[in-house]
Amino acid sequence: MMDTNFDIKCTFPTILVTGGAGFVGSNFLRYMLPRYQSYHFINLDKLTYSGNSNNLFDIDQYKNHHFIQGDIGDPNLLDSIIRDYSVDIIVNFAAESHVDRSIKDPGIFIQTNVNGTQVLLGSAVKHGIKLFLQISTDEVYGSLQDEGVFTELSPLAPNNPYSASKASADLLIRSYSNTYGLPFNIVRFGNTYGPSQHPEKLIPMTILNALNDQPIPIHGQGMSIRDWVFVKDNNAAINTVLHSGKRGEIYNIGSGEEKRTIDVVHYILEILNKPKELIRFIEDRPGQDYRYANYPAKIMNELRWKPEYQFEEGLHLTIEWNMKNKDWWKHTNKVLG
Repeated sequence: MMDTNFDIKCTFPTILVTGGAGFVGSNFLRYMLPRYQSYHFINLDKLTYSGNSNNLFDIDQYKNHHFIQGDIGDPNLLDSIIRDYSVDIIVNFAAESHVDRSIKDPGIFIQTNVNGTQVLLGSAVKHGIKLFLQISTDEVYGSLQDEGVFTELSPLAPNNPYSASKASADLLIRSYSNTYGLPFNIVRFGNTYGPSQHPEKLIPMTILNALNDQPIPIHGQGMSIRDWVFVKDNNAAINTVLHSGKRGEIYNIGSGEEKRTIDVVHYILEILNKPKELIRFIEDRPGQDYRYANYPAKIMNELRWKPEYQFEEGLHLTIEWNMKNKDWWKHTNKVLG
């Protein structure tokens, strides 16, 4: 049974998107809504600091989108949503996602990313959900040195509370598939960037601080290396797995655009014509991972997805969006520094 796909091309499914007011979730809805107007999207988000209702201003125009404010950790709410809206598919974006915050307060990451996922899985099994699609991260694999890449067969070796909580959720999903027969897919993507990303993340923080001539804090000497994926490429990959993925499989999403943190910051400062003297090197975070490199050969070869955006193009689009949407990021109350 796990080798067959739920053929959503021939039906009109209802998809519960959790965390749909966050960065990746709202961009996913923005990608999907105009393409699949016969589908019904239920958007459940708690609207914590990273869930921004402003992300929904251009989404609410779609009649096939319905927003509900609520917590994935509330089993009664989940049961009522899945039952009342006849939900077929769950796409779980809901998560606490910032490494620094996880180091300061690991408990909330366990509560949302582990316990919340478990509650969501329980409702999925109870109501016979046809597909549980988990949005995960390459950080569950730990850290690489200068050589090698992450594949779907790489062992899980998380090095901080955030990545450990995401790895735990992935393992729970696997166990619910094996124990209860829940159909699932997991996608693990590299560092995603693009419009409407919370300014605690490197790229929007650098853009906004530079525009305001504020110091730009960089951990250590900025030598850590990440694989950068533009959010539209990420959306397309998730959609590909949703429609064509072999159930019970994990797919890495990567771009091959590996960049050092310091080089990313230099690119942004050069585009904005801002001085490098804005950079402030600060103490490296505990347990900092050196390098991530997510190898997407499986999704490229089996499902024919490939990234369309080169890093420089995606970065220019992200900068342009932030410059044109200053009212959006002012909700965060301050520019990080």
